[in-house]
Amino acid sequence: MSVFRSRPALRWLVPSAAAVAVIGGGAAAGTIVASADPALPDRSAAQLLVDLQGADPAGFSGTVVQSTDLGLPGVAGLLKNVEGGGLTSLVSGSNTARVWYASDDKVRLALLGTDGETDVIRNAGDVWIWKSSDNTGTHVTLPEDIAEKAAAEKKALPTGVPSTPQEAADAALAAIDGTTKVTTTGAAEVAGRDAYELVLSPKDANSLIGQVRLAIDAAEHIPLRVDVYAKNATKPAVRVAFEQVSFTVPDAQQFTFNPPPGAKVEEVKPSSDELEQHAKQDVTKPADVAGSENIKMIGQGWTSILSAKLPDDAPSLESAAAEAGKQGGQQGEAVAGLLETLPKVSGDWGSGRLLSGSLFTVLLTDDGRVFAGAVTPEALYAVA
Repeated sequence: MSVFRSRPALRWLVPSAAAVAVIGGGAAAGTIVASADPALPDRSAAQLLVDLQGADPAGFSGTVVQSTDLGLPGVAGLLKNVEGGGLTSLVSGSNTARVWYASDDKVRLALLGTDGETDVIRNAGDVWIWKSSDNTGTHVTLPEDIAEKAAAEKKALPTGVPSTPQEAADAALAAIDGTTKVTTTGAAEVAGRDAYELVLSPKDANSLIGQVRLAIDAAEHIPLRVDVYAKNATKPAVRVAFEQVSFTVPDAQQFTFNPPPGAKVEEVKPSSDELEQHAKQDVTKPADVAGSENIKMIGQGWTSILSAKLPDDAPSLESAAAEAGKQGGQQGEAVAGLLETLPKVSGDWGSGRLLSGSLFTVLLTDDGRVFAGAVTPEALYAVA
């Protein structure tokens, strides 16, 4: 089983999930070789995939920084007045986190914010979710048989599921088609460590994504940095990277949490059956979304488009903007201002408003339809 599927900490801090999804959607890897610095041996794309699947560090800790600039300065300014400005960094800004990993059941993630810190800690059968801003938290006590059930599930994997890193890499390469160009820039250095860098580029002109660059640690084989570039851009629109990393196993004390005085803690003790049902849910599927019969994906890979239909009783954009303006206050004015900043567009498909960033486009039609994707506005108009 891939280390990235079985270890939540790796799935969060390593943004290669985006790159892996891209590869799964289609990439022409062939026999491309990552020609690195003379101090590093050459590695092919297939070999690097094997490295990723087989990555199994004994432990590590570090600081991860995520930065975003989606080319929406006006929207970012308006979002400063919505919920204290916490949404601003999603379109323009940065977030920082500290990560510690010692084993599958010893993981800690600390999200650092201007108003405090949020910690998620897994220490064997105890899981803590903590917010320092209001001194509140949740303590989840996992059932004792959770480990046994996890082991049984691994033994019960259906036939055809890759059982070795090589098989997993071969399966990924077998699923590749010709929608992506795969190249390499050779060697890279991230957080003071040598890495190989793969570059994935969509061939479809309708994609707003120009490149996805993945830097893979030459020794430990985990991704150290992922950059997503908009088309024709020289700076990444999204970057998630280690700013500092150590592959020394963290001290056990890092995974011990004691609530401070006066803390409000909610105790949760789910059964193993409840956890099993929750684990089986795939929130990425429209079937798990309320009103999913009105939601569907059109196309595949780089240029897939999300299509949705708002409820019949949902207010129009114009009435929503007017209502938000009537509510007043900073948040009401921000919402009204945000809707008003969206330019009006029209065509054979009807009329509506368009939100266009460097990596994505959203079309909101006056008749209650929504189309979104990492594609050009023209691609959305064609689907609408």
